[in-house]
Amino acid sequence: MFTSPFVRKPASVQQVMFTVLVALVPGVAIYVSQFGPGIVVNLLIASLAAIAAEAFVLWLRKKPVSLYVTDLSAVVTAWLIALAFPPIIPAWILILATVLAVVAVKHLYGGLGQNPFNPAMAAYCLMIVAYPSAMSQWPPAGWMDLATHWQHIVGGNMDAITGATPLDAMRTGVRGNATVHDVLQGNAFGVLGGAGWEYIGLGYLVGGLFMWWRKTITWHLPVAFLAGMAAISGLFWLIDSTRYASPLFHLASGGTLLAAFFIVTDPVSGASTPRGKLIFAAGIGVIAYFIRTFGAYPDGIAFAVLLMNICVPLIDMKTQPAVFGHKGSNGGAS
Repeated sequence: MFTSPFVRKPASVQQVMFTVLVALVPGVAIYVSQFGPGIVVNLLIASLAAIAAEAFVLWLRKKPVSLYVTDLSAVVTAWLIALAFPPIIPAWILILATVLAVVAVKHLYGGLGQNPFNPAMAAYCLMIVAYPSAMSQWPPAGWMDLATHWQHIVGGNMDAITGATPLDAMRTGVRGNATVHDVLQGNAFGVLGGAGWEYIGLGYLVGGLFMWWRKTITWHLPVAFLAGMAAISGLFWLIDSTRYASPLFHLASGGTLLAAFFIVTDPVSGASTPRGKLIFAAGIGVIAYFIRTFGAYPDGIAFAVLLMNICVPLIDMKTQPAVFGHKGSNGGAS
């Protein structure tokens, strides 16, 4: 029989990162079912690039290579980049983004635990600004065999198989004076969001709940992010449902669910206090909606994450809980 007190063994970085990779598997599996096994090739390319870049920088910094490479943090970054990028992105752009994320965004700031910006989202923003055409090439849902996928990522003609993403189609249609209802009749849309993508989002939701169950993440960040996105989109939808899509559409479209559980929850670049987490994540949801709806990019989550990363020191400073027995900044005793 077990009796209290119980002492929990702290989880290592490797254990946490392995849990994140396992949690991504349901989303990846559905991704394969919707678009073919090519995404696995992208994950492999990005992972090899991340490991190689990390090993090289660790060697330059005279750090123990095997110790840090095997913590799987670089692999998690690589997977998030591969899943956030278009599945037929040229391989050299995927490699460049991964190397920049590991070398410039992570190690130039001191390595794991020191980077102020989310590496995967910083890489995404760099690539979409530098190569907007390639980063906008998204294929419609449908099976693509490995040979065809390989042909496209090594430099084939992508224009023949790509189309507007659901978020881009919605924004363009509404700006062209079509109603939301009319736009949703297009082939790019499914039941709630983009055809195929809503099921991938469901896979990320399952993985996110798994991480919450394993206590790898807390509820604060994903709930606040989704609530912020739902609240602001719901407000505009109530004002004019013919021009603004419903909250369900925004929650099921783009990278919303991937961001909610795997990007916003980055423990290094995000807020660390309980109230700060709520402010940080809700801010990302609100900013992402405004970029989606009124900005130049169909899905503004990456830019929203970086903007809120800048605010983290201030958020943490202003939301520190009061020391026990002392009055807090708001005048209340703890």
